[in-house]
Amino acid sequence: MMYINQIHTSASQIRLEKLIKERLNPDADTEKIDAQIWDLFGEVWAIMFTDLCGFSRGVEKFGIIHFLQLIYESERLFVPCIDEHNGILIKSEGDSLMIIFRWVNKAIDCAITMQKAAQAYNQDKTDEEKILLSIGLGYGRILKIGDADIFGAEVNAASKLGEDIGKAWEILATVAVTEQIKKRSDLQLELLSTSIPGTSQAFKIIYQL
Repeated sequence: MMYINQIHTSASQIRLEKLIKERLNPDADTEKIDAQIWDLFGEVWAIMFTDLCGFSRGVEKFGIIHFLQLIYESERLFVPCIDEHNGILIKSEGDSLMIIFRWVNKAIDCAITMQKAAQAYNQDKTDEEKILLSIGLGYGRILKIGDADIFGAEVNAASKLGEDIGKAWEILATVAVTEQIKKRSDLQLELLSTSIPGTSQAFKIIYQL
């Protein structure tokens, strides 16, 4: 099965590279090629980016090995939450995870579960051992290249929210996400004043830990 997945991902990447090369030709019909790319790889997903807060500053104080341990512990803690909510872990880079979900509510439920898992984990830990998580969420049509990578405005916005804007315990979301959860009485929304590329508005999701 793993071998088949590798072939599938490679085939997607090769196909995309071929179309991008065609697009570079001076006389290329870029609109037609763009339509082909979206037809081949365009899919609607909810996107999640996670980040361990204070990671860079902490590395200077406690050393990289300490934080490699934190990364390992965080993945051990969060991957079961992702599996439970039918998420797909696309990529792990440093202290960040990139995850996709078919449904926005699954992504939000997973985000809350992850924050609760971190809270339970931290109860008997010293400050330097605590896992402090921020999460950014986006939703919409993206380019999904096999299981290797994803691209799109909502991907960029979710990354910005989770990795740059979000603080410990926060779940931040694009307006496209909030449009999908209007009927949920267990959540409240707080408009962010910060302008986020890739979304017209962004919100903090207020939830019960």
